[in-house]
Amino acid sequence: MDTTQVLKGLLDTAVLAIVAREDTYGYDIIRRLRAAGFDEVGEASVYGTLRRLYRGGYLTSQIVPSEEGPPRKYYGINAAGRDLLERSTKTWTHLAAVMNDLLDLTEEAA
Repeated sequence: MDTTQVLKGLLDTAVLAIVAREDTYGYDIIRRLRAAGFDEVGEASVYGTLRRLYRGGYLTSQIVPSEEGPPRKYYGINAAGRDLLERSTKTWTHLAAVMNDLLDLTEEAA
C-alpha cells in the first residue's frame, strides 16, 4: 500500500506529537518520522507543515546557534498546538478503531 496519501493526512498530527515532546528543528523532525517508520516522508512536506502550523498559531519558533553549522530554527508547541494535537489524537483514535472494526469484519467473513 502506498502510504504517501495517508501520511499527508497525518503529518500535522505527527509533527505536533514530536514537537510536544521537546522543542526541535526541521531536520530532526524528519529523522524522527523516518525512524518511526514514515520512510517516504519528504523534506519539503515537513518544512511546509512546520510553516503552516507556525502561521496557524500552533507552534512557536526561535533561532538557536548550532555548533555544527548555521543557526537552526527550533519549533515548540503552544497552548493552541496542544489543543489541536488533543483533538487530532481523538480523531485518529476514533478512525483507527473504526478501521480495526471493519478489518475484523472482513477477516470474519473470509
